[in-house]
Amino acid sequence: MCHHLRKSAMSSTSERVYCFDCQEFVSDDSDTNIQCVKFNSDPKGLRVSLRKLFHRKDMSHHNYQSSYDESIGKWQPTRGKRALLCAVTYNKQKYKLKGTNYDVISMQELLTTRFKFPKSSIHILAEMDAHPHPTKRNIQEALRWLVKDNQPGDSLVFYFSGHGLRQPDFFDDEIDGFDETICPLDFRTAGMIVDNEINDTIVRPLKTGVKLHAIIDACHSGTILDLPYVYSTKNDRKGWLDNRPPSGVYKGTSGGHAISISACEDNQLAADTSAFSETGKQMEGAMTFTFRKAVENTTRVTYASLLASMHNDILAAKRKCFSLRGLFHRERLQEPLLSSSKEFDVNEPFVL
Repeated sequence: MCHHLRKSAMSSTSERVYCFDCQEFVSDDSDTNIQCVKFNSDPKGLRVSLRKLFHRKDMSHHNYQSSYDESIGKWQPTRGKRALLCAVTYNKQKYKLKGTNYDVISMQELLTTRFKFPKSSIHILAEMDAHPHPTKRNIQEALRWLVKDNQPGDSLVFYFSGHGLRQPDFFDDEIDGFDETICPLDFRTAGMIVDNEINDTIVRPLKTGVKLHAIIDACHSGTILDLPYVYSTKNDRKGWLDNRPPSGVYKGTSGGHAISISACEDNQLAADTSAFSETGKQMEGAMTFTFRKAVENTTRVTYASLLASMHNDILAAKRKCFSLRGLFHRERLQEPLLSSSKEFDVNEPFVL
């Protein structure tokens, strides 16, 4: 769930990608194969295999890339609870993820059993035969379905498990100077989905009385919804911090409440690992596992206790297995991050 590439709009005809390993810009066209950092594990414990980024010509393309599944247009918005779950495996690619399909099925089970979402109110995009594939256009259309005709009392959930990237921000919308993105299945040909678009699509339309939770298991996903406030758990800065864009552009809702729980901060990586598997073989997102554990094992969960539980489980895994430190970029922990369209009491019960 990680990359070491940054995109730059250096040309009007094609984007360019800066590779930190190669220390050069390369053209990001359909003939360039971009291989990312990939985490692997074995039964003896978690280890990280840092594969060098490289660029080579690859003329192979899949028929499903850049496609749209018309069945999405027939999805009907449900009243009350509604969820969109996306899992991107990037099958047959060098940067394939092995745990995302497992993640999305486990999240579906959590929503139906713990939070009583009707199965008919949950739609899945995944590289499985029974579901539309998570191409860029399919994700965009599914996000529109998620908020379509939203009404007071609706509880909406967007879950994403896949790769995430950063790219330079040229509109002064980001305090750190970078936009965050999620990578659809066909991101190499169709492009990524940027945080600005996600905010416009599923945050701005939220009406009064509607609550959206985004749960994002991807690298660089901290402020992927571009929400105006982020919650710091650090003792010296504990509380809500102002994340409103320097440009002054509005990033809030139309009266509703948007909340995002991300796998890590904007400058961090997230892991796809078997470290938490009882057999040591099942790959899954570290964020997804610790999130599910925190919710399933506690009768009353608050936003504060959820963050603390996720942090403690990742820290305990790191201490238990020395080689787990390979999960964390530059020895930094994968810190889950809470952001919101407005400040609220984090000791409120966490309910979807």
